[in-house]
Amino acid sequence: MSDASPSGASPHEASPRDASRPVVSPNDAAAVGGSPGGGPGTDVVVVGYGPVGSVLSLLLARRGWRVTVLERRRRPYTLPRATSFDGETARLLAGTGIGGELGRITEPGTGYQWRTADGKPLLDIEFSTRGPYGWPDANTMHQPALEELLTARAGQLPGITVLRGRQVVDIADSPAGVTVTAEDEDGTAETFPAGWVVGCDGANSFVRDRMGVSVTDLGFSYEWLLCDVELREPREFVPTNVQICDPARPTTLVGSGPGHRRWEFMRLPGERAADLNREETAWRLLAPFGVTPRTARLLRSTTYIFQARWADTWRKGHVLLAGDAAHLMPPFAGQGMCSGVRDVVNLAWRLDLVLRGTSPESLLDTYTEERRTQVRESILASVQLGRLICVTDTAAAAERDATVLANRRGRGPGRPDPARPITCGLLHRPAGAGAESRVPPAGEVLPDGRLHRPAGGEPLDGVVGGGFVLLTRAGTEPGLDPDRLSFLRDLGAPVVRLWPATGPYDGTVNGTAGVVDAVDTDGVLRAWLERYGATALLVRPDYHVFGAAGDPAAVTALVDDLRAALTTPARAVTAGVN
Repeated sequence: MSDASPSGASPHEASPRDASRPVVSPNDAAAVGGSPGGGPGTDVVVVGYGPVGSVLSLLLARRGWRVTVLERRRRPYTLPRATSFDGETARLLAGTGIGGELGRITEPGTGYQWRTADGKPLLDIEFSTRGPYGWPDANTMHQPALEELLTARAGQLPGITVLRGRQVVDIADSPAGVTVTAEDEDGTAETFPAGWVVGCDGANSFVRDRMGVSVTDLGFSYEWLLCDVELREPREFVPTNVQICDPARPTTLVGSGPGHRRWEFMRLPGERAADLNREETAWRLLAPFGVTPRTARLLRSTTYIFQARWADTWRKGHVLLAGDAAHLMPPFAGQGMCSGVRDVVNLAWRLDLVLRGTSPESLLDTYTEERRTQVRESILASVQLGRLICVTDTAAAAERDATVLANRRGRGPGRPDPARPITCGLLHRPAGAGAESRVPPAGEVLPDGRLHRPAGGEPLDGVVGGGFVLLTRAGTEPGLDPDRLSFLRDLGAPVVRLWPATGPYDGTVNGTAGVVDAVDTDGVLRAWLERYGATALLVRPDYHVFGAAGDPAAVTALVDDLRAALTTPARAVTAGVN
């Protein structure tokens, strides 16, 4: 699967600043070229306005913060880069308020298959149109359409100012905050004081270079020809995504949204990149797949070299990294953009707590710890896939095929792996578990569960996701005292009592503020509680489980641990950028 890189208010939204302050919409700011949001009132400067920078801006604005985005391109980039995102990422994107529109710009993938040169399946994965996270397992998309959707959503929110044609040329950090200097196309410099700056400015990140952080590079890279096409007539491809493991020319076929597809062809040893990077070469390689100038329009054909690397530090003082600025990976698992979205979802709620004054700045150190560890695992997995795919030696390919076919003999199509858990950082560790050990379900991604009000049956949207939430099994009260309930209430974390879809609901009218009764319509969340022998789950804003508890005393310890983790300085803040 390729990942090449050449609606209404949430219950967790807040208004930490004066709602009457002046706001400029992204379109207005881009049109007039002004910087009304670039003064001392800016809370966060985001450098780069691709999907990752867009998502971060929206998540912060939904929480009431002022964001100034600096984008070097004068106009949106009109060619696709990433081609799909998984079900977990779809749920995270929906958290920006675009969930109702995602189906319009995407098509569900049916599956992902590796094939030998003679067509035998080496790997076969079936995708569901409703996976465990409430969305299709794979969602193919035309990236410019996604970016248009995110930009339109930004225009609906106060607090986001997007300034295009601005090249960041300097970042000065201090104990009080950060000042970003950018030049417009005429070379006129502007300064943007803010509390924080986040570099979402891609593989050639200025922000990362200015931070001066080291990078771990695995040295695994190959050059491929990328061909994006727009089909002239509807055509079905089953499965949606295919990897042809042919030593004569490893080839990738993937969906990229309604009416669009991508082919990628590996450059062979001894083959000149200049010869590969020609339009006539693209048409020659596409022809065996029935793709010709008569059946498709070639949007782009260009070579690119994928890389496998990550920044060793993602925070330095008030400067942070996310997305391709922080990591690059081979495209074979389709996790590049997905990882970037996970970065900023992980970061947004931490920045919110720090900006509110609820948490110390050291809370942001767990962002690097969690995301770098998880991304490293994704990169290593992508490299492992690449080593199997990028084989051009006939004998080595035959040995690979024989080994894989022997291992999967008799097996039908598989299912996608579940979302990667967080294994370190801000997680609950029960007494006696050890400081470094993770006790599931802590760190796991909570599956999607449909909740309804007990009376009337209407859906309860937005209760889980966007903020902390304590899920409890009805009939086993958590036993929290007023002080701990007050902490959860101040955090914006409701206590949700889960009732079964069938069986007794005692009709209790709960008079405790912050406690919500909900029917677990499909039983998913109650099943998870039972699976881990838990009466309560404390869930983070990014859907990762902070921890579980099996009795009232353990629930009390769980809430106390969260309060300590959010309010106690972990260690000295990393030195800033000077």
